[in-house]
Amino acid sequence: MKTKLFALAFAIVYVLQVYAETTGDLFIRNFTKPLIAITLLVWLYSATKLKGRFHKRIFIGLLFALTGDIFLMLQANHPGYFTYGLIAFLICHISYIRAFTLDHKSNPSVKIPFFLWSAGALIIFCIGLFFYLQPFLGAMQFAVLVYAIVITVMAIMALNRYGKVNIFSYKLVLYGAFFFLLSDTVLAVNRYAQPIPQSGILIMGSYMIAQYLIVYGTVVRELVVKRTAI
Repeated sequence: MKTKLFALAFAIVYVLQVYAETTGDLFIRNFTKPLIAITLLVWLYSATKLKGRFHKRIFIGLLFALTGDIFLMLQANHPGYFTYGLIAFLICHISYIRAFTLDHKSNPSVKIPFFLWSAGALIIFCIGLFFYLQPFLGAMQFAVLVYAIVITVMAIMALNRYGKVNIFSYKLVLYGAFFFLLSDTVLAVNRYAQPIPQSGILIMGSYMIAQYLIVYGTVVRELVVKRTAI
């Protein structure tokens, strides 16, 4: 019941946010943007009571995502807030990495047949994106490089959960990580390299899906080997 209730609440926030991006309605955009993370934070807490370290780390990540959303929302009048938002989301990804590492530690002996080529593809994508953006980055080169590395590691660690958790949780979190990668890629290309038509819709649409899937995957998560603390 909780899942359906929060799915409905999040769907309303999603539609309103996409509508605001489509029409340029700043009031609705600024009203609903913080609700993205707030809705998910309430859902995560009510569903898990934050009993395990995994839940706590995802919760902390969401708190920093909320902070990042607010900074990015206010950057029009305060250009420096973009950097603060970048830092907040960097910490969000690091918190997610720390959560996903717990799953690896629960059963580190599991061999993933597709891990090397999948991780390699993600690394190649990260390197290619950075070198594409590099001529446009100026003083932001180091910051963008660090961010690209961290989000790629986050996606790789989501990939690495295979065989350590139930398959439903695995797929939700993995798809969420990929949507996060898509959102940040579009944001970076649009901001630094070249404008992308309707970029706001694509950035926010994929970002909201990413966070929803990661939280949903956290709520339904079950370890395959339960002898370790969660």
